[in-house]
Amino acid sequence: MKKIIILIVVVAVSVVFITAHKTTKETYSMDERIPVRVMELTKENVNKTIIASGQFTTEDETFLSFKTGGIIKAIYVKEGDAVRKGQILATLELTEIDASVSQAKAGYEKALRDYNRVSSLYKDSVATLSRFQDAKTALEVATQQYNIAKYNLNYSSIRSIDNGFILKKFVNEGQMVSPGMPVLQTNGAGNGNWILKVSVSDNEWSAIKLNDHASIEVDALSNEILQAVVYKKSEGVDPSSGTFSIDLKLISKPSGKLASGLFGKTKITLSQSQSSWIIPYESILDGDRNSGYAFITNDNRTVQKVKVNITDIVEDKVMIDSGLENAQALITSGSAYLNETSIIKIVK
Repeated sequence: MKKIIILIVVVAVSVVFITAHKTTKETYSMDERIPVRVMELTKENVNKTIIASGQFTTEDETFLSFKTGGIIKAIYVKEGDAVRKGQILATLELTEIDASVSQAKAGYEKALRDYNRVSSLYKDSVATLSRFQDAKTALEVATQQYNIAKYNLNYSSIRSIDNGFILKKFVNEGQMVSPGMPVLQTNGAGNGNWILKVSVSDNEWSAIKLNDHASIEVDALSNEILQAVVYKKSEGVDPSSGTFSIDLKLISKPSGKLASGLFGKTKITLSQSQSSWIIPYESILDGDRNSGYAFITNDNRTVQKVKVNITDIVEDKVMIDSGLENAQALITSGSAYLNETSIIKIVK
């Protein structure tokens, strides 16, 4: 009888112990659930943006030079000066050029006299046809030489081809220059035709289309935002940098004065949209510009860590084009405390 009573007591104690242990374990498990917030996943059509930077310039930057060589007599402008169309910017010493013009003029006048005399003799049948033709040819040659000399005289001074500014001066007064050697660099900034020239990668270059919209932030204008469009794309890569060039033309007028070489940061919005998931930046783990990881849940209890492909990052939002196809909900907060064996509870 004592053995039976002892056995009943042992069984009862065991049942109480197991029940208590089970209850404690379940309570423990419930307490160990990690609170998270989630969002439903739906794709949206979005326009990707490309961030780039560059310097302001104008499309009509020009290197000005003399047609003939010689010694520079005077340079009437300095770097940064505003100039008007037709304004004289620099001149050569004209002693030698004037002498060439005088010599060519004397040769022309002599050839003209010879031609007139031979022409009269030819009409009177005194001069031969051959002599008349030679005189005519000599006059034509002398005329062209005289025209060339006057042309060279005319281009022995440099004039501004448009309203704009002097960007750079390459030589000084008294210096000997050869024909075509750059003397001054100008642009047509006086017309307000400013462009921002930026460098992009090959993938970005192929995605950008003409007339895509862009916004430009200019530090020199107190971070003013200017509006622009894609005006031109380079046809080849820059061998020194390995990048492609994009020209952005301003369509809004700046409140202040721009200058060649000023720095600008731009955000180009692509006209071609793409289907993407837009998720919060803080939901990405171990991310870089192209990829990262995120936690998802399909039953609101367990989690799964998936790799996602990042197509763009705009402020606090990340655009994803792959990796979330089989996910019902994305965990947006609490990800830092999770691993793939974690049990979660959804909070609002």
